[in-house]
Formats: sequence, structure tokens, C-alpha cells
Amino acid sequence: MNNSPNTIERFQKAGQALETARLRNRDEGFAIIVEGPRDKIALKHLGFTGPLEVVNRGWGMDRLVAFLYETYGTRTNDGKATMTLLMDWDRTGGRLQSNLRRRLESFDVQIDEELRRVLMKTLKPETRVVESLGGLAGALMPYMGGDESIVHDS
Repeated sequence: MNNSPNTIERFQKAGQALETARLRNRDEGFAIIVEGPRDKIALKHLGFTGPLEVVNRGWGMDRLVAFLYETYGTRTNDGKATMTLLMDWDRTGGRLQSNLRRRLESFDVQIDEELRRVLMKTLKPETRVVESLGGLAGALMPYMGGDESIVHDS
């Protein structure tokens, strides 16, 4: 990792966004929806221990949306989103993100997309895919706070 002030600032922002999502994931059951199993492993490397759901599980989109709706509901008791969509920030991931968001919103499910927005902005030179976050764990963890250590096994 380049240690220029700009890089450090970007990784701080990414780490803070990841830490906020990680705490909600662990403490509130806030679901993180990712594209595939390697994305899920990358988040586990960053200390995520709550619900991590995978889109590519061999189900049709209708079945997946129904499962997410039935499992996590539309929003928390205090009106917060119960899940975030964290698709890759490439063209395919963007299409999948939009499609899934549209389908979930048709069930009145509130979606939090802040984590993806921040990661897209802060990590674009280094990566465009969620699965690479595991490889960036050493650079991101110092900015994530908390006492969790990096998990090395899946």
C-alpha cells in the first residue's frame, strides 16, 4: 500500500465505514448481502461475525428476495435498514446492485448502501471487488478500531 497522505485518509474512511457495518452486523444482526462465497470469506477476514448472505447460491432472484424479506424484514423497530447490499463496484456488480435494490424496495425493504458508496470512493484505485478486501485487511484493520483480530481461516 502506498503510504501517501491521500491513501492513508482514504483507508481511514474505508476502515471507519467497515467498522460501523461490522458492529451493526455483530450487535444488531444487520445482514450484509454479497455476490459470492469469496466475498463472504473476505468479510470474515475483516472480523464480520453476523449474518452474511450470498446472492450466487443457485437460487433465482425471486426466491432470494423472498428469503431476504422473510428473514430480515423491511426495517428495524427504530426505522433503520436491516441489510446492506455490497456488490462489487464494477459494471456487473452495479447492475446486480440495482436489480436487487429495486426488487427489495418493491417489498418496502429499506436498504443501506452507505458502505458500498464509501468503499467505491475510497478503494477504487486498489480494488473494484469485495473479495479483495480480505487481502487489504492488514491495511484496513488499523482504521477499524475494535479489538477483533484478522481471521485467517474460512
